[in-house]
Amino acid sequence: LNHNLLYLLYCCIYYLLYQNSIKTKTMASEQLEKIFKNNEEWIAQQLDKDPSYFKTLGEGQEPNILYIGCSDSRVTAEEVMGLHPGEVFVHRNIANMVISTDLSAQSVITFAVKHLKVKEIIVCGHFCCGGVKAAMQAQDLGLLNPWLRNIRDVYRLHKEELDAIADEDARYNRLVELNVQEQCVNVIKTAVVQKASAERGLRVHGWVFDIKSGKLIDLKIDFDAILAKIMEIYTLKD
Repeated sequence: LNHNLLYLLYCCIYYLLYQNSIKTKTMASEQLEKIFKNNEEWIAQQLDKDPSYFKTLGEGQEPNILYIGCSDSRVTAEEVMGLHPGEVFVHRNIANMVISTDLSAQSVITFAVKHLKVKEIIVCGHFCCGGVKAAMQAQDLGLLNPWLRNIRDVYRLHKEELDAIADEDARYNRLVELNVQEQCVNVIKTAVVQKASAERGLRVHGWVFDIKSGKLIDLKIDFDAILAKIMEIYTLKD
């Protein structure tokens, strides 16, 4: 009798798990189908406004802005800035990092500056950033550890200021801002940006997006003051 009950219980659990799996797959499939339906509606909307919209897009891109932001699904570059396809070149990763050994970020910067001739580079972080939050915690996150170590290095550079902030949320938000500042500095250190800044006035900006209000905040970073004592180390010459 016990064996029969156990077998029946096993069958019930398996059936419930199977049904849940089918439901999950169905929901995922419906979501993907909705995306393609949304795409068709979007195409119709664009053509209704401008019959040559896609023909124009196909002729090339000349964006004035390179946007380096976070991969967070709540922060979409074009929508936040009110821009359209073709107006901004975008690179996103966890916590909007610009790391010298990250070939993806460095390639994007080089292409945007050297070939697209962008006039502005924006590094945009955001409050409630999961990557920054994770870096503040002493937890082993496996493959993410080397990436998050770069954010922890930002904390180390500004430890005195950050440790003086008693409120954890305020300290967290300040680290978001300081991380943006340090990533801007990393952008300025690159040879291609230094050259374009000298030759054609390329500018770098540090912004933060406040998810709770929807506002973009210009940190108005004084790079001249920050870089005054270190650029002799990083300035590159032909």
